[in-house]
Amino acid sequence: MRLLILLVGVVFLTLPAPAAELSAETLSLWDRYIEAADRQAHDRLRAGRHFLWADEAPGRVQRLRAGEILIAPVAGSGIRRVPRGLIHHWLGAIFLPGATLPEVLAITHDYERYKQIYYPKVMDSQLLSREEHSQKYTLLFVNNLLFVSAALRNQYESRDFPVDSTRWYQISHTTSVQEVESYGRPHQRLLPPGKGRGFLWRLESIARYEQRDGGVYMELEALGLSRDIPVSLRWLTRSLVSRLSRSTLEATLRQTRDEAMARCHNLTRRGHTPWQFGPRNGEKEPPPRKLVCWNLERSHPWRPARLLPIEPR
Repeated sequence: MRLLILLVGVVFLTLPAPAAELSAETLSLWDRYIEAADRQAHDRLRAGRHFLWADEAPGRVQRLRAGEILIAPVAGSGIRRVPRGLIHHWLGAIFLPGATLPEVLAITHDYERYKQIYYPKVMDSQLLSREEHSQKYTLLFVNNLLFVSAALRNQYESRDFPVDSTRWYQISHTTSVQEVESYGRPHQRLLPPGKGRGFLWRLESIARYEQRDGGVYMELEALGLSRDIPVSLRWLTRSLVSRLSRSTLEATLRQTRDEAMARCHNLTRRGHTPWQFGPRNGEKEPPPRKLVCWNLERSHPWRPARLLPIEPR
């Protein structure tokens, strides 16, 4: 779900900072961290492993089905320091009751509409190319926070990994991250990759989907590389950065659920039901017609995200 690549973005915008350049050492450590994260994503398909993080501890699935959005840090407290940089790694999970896997994938692959689905953080989006299981697209990510205005023009490459008829995962990463200096002003300009204030140098997301229990479980791991926080300000900003990371991840998952519900409502108004977009559990004929999305609203009211601990990698 390439949308979720933006989640981590806001965490990097907490401080007005001078220019910072990405060093070869920092980039090398990030590449090694990402390789390990990708291996773990693929290893979830091995025998004896859980495909979903939600299945790894008692009570998580029940809480998701009750309407909660679960957020957890992956890299220690969610932030891992490397020389002249920070690696941010968070995980979020949500349950989309009444949805099917094809319906959810239709949303997460609708890159042209990201600017509507994930507004106002995503101000522009464009699909560049699409093949059977890979896509390239661009996003203009904008954030205004604590008197800091930042805009990033990012290009992404996404790869799909269909597992079976009910499970799917995607891995996306930035191929180019460019800061837009003085965004929104007459003299705005696009800086070269690796230049600027270091709000964000790299991004990757790992999204997992599984259709079961009358809906779709969706999990998103959001990973990002940014400049380090000055020592004199760490005591002030560490908790703020973590709080912003959680709230941004939650907002992205919630906006995805909102889009799924909005599409469901549109279908029912036109005399269709979400069921008509694919059978569940191998059934050939849909069950009696019902307004799944309206029931969804009543039985799954919005609840604030809960922060859960998770063992460091």
